Amino acid sequence: MNLLELGREIKTLRKNRGLTQESLAKLSNISRATLSKLENGNVAQISIVTLNDILNHLGYELDMKVSNPFES
Repeated sequence: MNLLELGREIKTLRKNRGLTQESLAKLSNISRATLSKLENGNVAQISIVTLNDILNHLGYELDMKVSNPFES
């Protein structure tokens, strides 16, 4: 999943929960502009901690698996 797909999913989840960008941004301690950029795939970088915080407020958690692309 790339940042554009992730942003679209976050936007869908936010809307399904009846949250505004402003309210989710406040809960996640980020600016509304940053959340907007994330939802539109225009954010240059975002920390894993912040991303996990956003997802937690939407009822999800970040699940990461570390893998070596050089191993088959």
